[in-house]
Amino acid sequence: MGFFKDFKSFLLKGDIVALATAVVIGGAFNKIVGSAVADIIMPIVGVITGGTDFTQKFISLDGQAYETLAAAKEAGAAVMTYGNLIQAIINFIIVGLFIFIVLKAYEKSKKKEEEAAPAPPAGPTQEELLAEIRDLLKKQ
Repeated sequence: MGFFKDFKSFLLKGDIVALATAVVIGGAFNKIVGSAVADIIMPIVGVITGGTDFTQKFISLDGQAYETLAAAKEAGAAVMTYGNLIQAIINFIIVGLFIFIVLKAYEKSKKKEEEAAPAPPAGPTQEELLAEIRDLLKKQ
């Protein structure tokens, strides 16, 4: 019975629950970022690069010249699809930029909240406290 009780307390710790929540929210955020990249940003990148589909860039390792990646794969040729790496790098940079923008906006909103909060009342300075202690000691 002790094992299950310890396991239950482990699972219900605040850290584990917070981590599980972060994983679920991260999965949902991943879908949002993925959609933003695939549906909004990559078409713009495609226009800028002249409609180049980097995933179709490859080098045939058998020395033959193939028109398309599909033709090379159909012929059974070993291909190095360097375009997939380029696409992954572009996606990484875009996702990083997207997350940076979201975090910047979050930090800015937090700053506004902190500025809106009233400042705590100022207490006496160290010199004022020492002077007060000195005066009390003189009275005794």
